Order: sequence, then structure tokens, then C-alpha cells
Amino acid sequence: MNHLKKVYCRTSQTGLKIALPFLPYRKPKIVGSVKALPAVIQKKKCSKVLIITDAGIRKLGLTRRLEKSLDSAGISYCIYDKTVANPTTANVSEAMDLYLDNGCDCIIGFGGGSSMDCAKAVGARIAKPKQSLAKMKGILKVHKRLPLLMAVPTTAGTGSETTLAAVITDAQTRYKYAINDFPLIPRYAVLDPKVTLSLPPFITATTGMDALTHAVEAYIGNSTTYGTRKDALLAVKLIFENIDTAYEDGSNVEARRNMLHASFYAGCAFTKSYVGYVHAIAHSLGGEYNVPHGLANAVILPMILEAYGEKIYKKLSHLAMAASLADKDTPCEEAAERFIQAVKDMKKRFGIGDHIPEIRETDIPKLAHYADKEANPLYPVPVLMSASELEPFYRKLMSESGETSAENIVEKGEN
Repeated sequence: MNHLKKVYCRTSQTGLKIALPFLPYRKPKIVGSVKALPAVIQKKKCSKVLIITDAGIRKLGLTRRLEKSLDSAGISYCIYDKTVANPTTANVSEAMDLYLDNGCDCIIGFGGGSSMDCAKAVGARIAKPKQSLAKMKGILKVHKRLPLLMAVPTTAGTGSETTLAAVITDAQTRYKYAINDFPLIPRYAVLDPKVTLSLPPFITATTGMDALTHAVEAYIGNSTTYGTRKDALLAVKLIFENIDTAYEDGSNVEARRNMLHASFYAGCAFTKSYVGYVHAIAHSLGGEYNVPHGLANAVILPMILEAYGEKIYKKLSHLAMAASLADKDTPCEEAAERFIQAVKDMKKRFGIGDHIPEIRETDIPKLAHYADKEANPLYPVPVLMSASELEPFYRKLMSESGETSAENIVEKGEN
């Protein structure tokens, strides 16, 4: 990256860091079960709910407990279940029409990050009906208060129930972009382990590693606070203690609950401290090839950590201690290497490869441009990279080995 652009990026990031204490961040209120939502809805004087989910979640019957609770409380609802793995502007438009046609006054995002992102984007469109999502792209362009928004994560990974971001894919161009503003933070996050019990092992793994990526990128960046560091370290501790149990014994309610809380804390960390190039590259792959976000993050994470090198040894050593991989007497470089190796070992245990077979050589300049545009100057990464410097990572990710493709993973149900 050229010197002037570096100065521009770091100046922008410093300005945002200085502004952090004065910005209206808030954590959603935690609710422990979907059965508690009718009382919340009635307390907020709402009368008709739009539930936004996807066909897989509906087919598994995961919304039935919520539907039964709403029926028992006499609360009307309608369901939009066409959200796709990387939600599109078309999904948002269809769900918005359903909301308006049925006279809804609150929204529940029920599912993985895709359903929650779709729900946030619908809320933004309801709040600003005359403005397109494309014009809300970037930072602080929503402004207005959304209808009551509640989030029920069925995967312990995205952290979307805590964040001010909604990632949407343009239905025509396939360009994936983020909308970031404080009104998008859900008012309530429902951390109900029972809705995650049917999650398949592979999706448990990739979404859990998604949460790990959130915590790691938030912690190693240059815009941390005492609170985000504390949240990130707790998330890493919970993930290393529980992800294997959740993967091997999906019916273990305690492990599922702990993974949901890990995802929540990781989400709180990156909402304030942002992410980095792992996410920027993953988003470009999701937009172009529909690669599930958690899978992409898991594949990419150790590669980027190694590329940052000694700049992050000290911070990785702290994460290694949180993960019980090192102690305070372990040299920073050794602890950092242990942490990166532990991430690689985790991938191997879960059958996650090192490549994204969908990548085409001719697409790489465009993909790198998308990643550069997303990350710079916003993400306070340890080492700045331009589009041309990001291109080699895509080439490293290319493979003709026939590893599991995004299409196959999507069929397994990740959102």
C-alpha cells in the first residue's frame, strides 16, 4: 500500500478510535428462551410480528416453540422464510412487502446471520422507506429508530444478534456490502440453546470458528478498548472449552449455551473494535460464489494470522493464554505460534480444508478490489494491505483438489 493511502487509513482509524467512547453503542438485552418473547412484545405494546427466517430452519421445525408461545399469548404473526445464505436485496424487498401488507409492527430475526441481517435490513427499509439499501451502505447512514427488533440465533457464530451491521448482497450485481449504524443493533438477543440442538456437526464447527474469527480479529486490531478486549478473551476461552463438545455431542445443552454466549461476546467485541482482512476476503467470496461466511472465515483465519507476523505476537500470546495453550512465562512468539497451530488443528478435527475451490483466477482482481474497498480505511488491521497485496491470498486459496465446495456446504444448511 502506498504511503499516502496508509496515512489516510490510519488517520481515519485513529479518528474513529477517539470517537468510540462518545458513540451510542449498546448491548442487546439477553433473553434465555423464545418462550419469553411474548412478554417482551406485549411490554413494548406491539401487536403483530414478522418472523424472518429461512426454509431450512422452518423445515426443521425450529420456529414451532416460538409460534406456539405467540399463539398462546394471542399475538398475531406472519413468517418470511425465503432468506438465502447470503441475503439479497430481493429478500429484503419481499420481506418488507410482507411486513407492510400484514400491518406488522415488530420483527424477529430467527436463524443464522443471514436471517438476522435480512431482519435488520428490513427494519432499516421500514424506518427509511424512500431510501434504497445501497444508499445506506457504509457507516451511520440509517439514523432513524427501527421497529422493535429481536434476534434469535440458531447458530453460535455470527454474533449478528449483537452487532450494528447487516451484510447484504445486491441481487443483480452480486456485490456484497455492509450497512453499519447503531439503530441496527437488536433490542433483544435470545440465547436459547434448544434452538441450536439440531445444528449439524459441520455447521456447528464452521459457525463456532466464525465466532472465533470475530473475537480474534477484534482483539488483534488497533481499536480495542478494555471492554472489547475482555469480551474477546472470554469468547476465545468459551470457544476453546466448548466447541469440540458441541461438535461431538450436539445434544449437550450446556456446551450449546456456552457457545451461544461466546458468539454473543465475540459479537460485542467486533461491533466496537471491527474485524479485518479475514472478513473482507470472506465477504468477497460470499458475494461472488455464495461461500458460507463461517466456512470462509475458518479457512482463511490462520493464513492471515501468519501473514501479520510479529506485529501480533504479543496479542496472540494473550489469546493463547485465554485458550489455555500457554502461560504468562511462555515467550510471545512461541505462544502466538501455538495459537495459530491450535486453529489449524481445530480445522483439521472438523474436516475444514485450506482452499476455496470456487475461486477463478480471472475473478481475483475484482475480488481483491471488493476486499480492499470494504476493509480500507475502516478496519484497524495490524498490517495494512492494498488490493494488489491481497491478491496472493486468493491464489493461495485456489485449489483443484476437489475439497468440499460452497454449494455442498449450503446444502448442509449453514446461513
